[in-house]
Amino acid sequence: MFAQDSPNGCTLSVRIHPGARKNAVTGIHDESLKISLTTPPVDGRANEALVSFLADALHLPTARIVLLTGATRRSKTFRITGKSAAEVEAALDPIKSA
Repeated sequence: MFAQDSPNGCTLSVRIHPGARKNAVTGIHDESLKISLTTPPVDGRANEALVSFLADALHLPTARIVLLTGATRRSKTFRITGKSAAEVEAALDPIKSA
């Protein structure tokens, strides 16, 4: 689905909605996890907020979450070290988060 296993962890596809009312997982969009963030997309602040949001949700240090693609786009891909795709999908399940 939105996470794929890779060596030492997984990759995660995210579609971000910056400037939202609250930080939350809001669903799935084209096989990407849709996440709303209150932070505006200015000077990379939304990317930093997204990494922090993912780290909190996955109970990982931010150093284990690396932005691979999409630094200036809404669609992004992250490398998550130390968690399998199944673990990431279970922790970020949009149905459980609602």
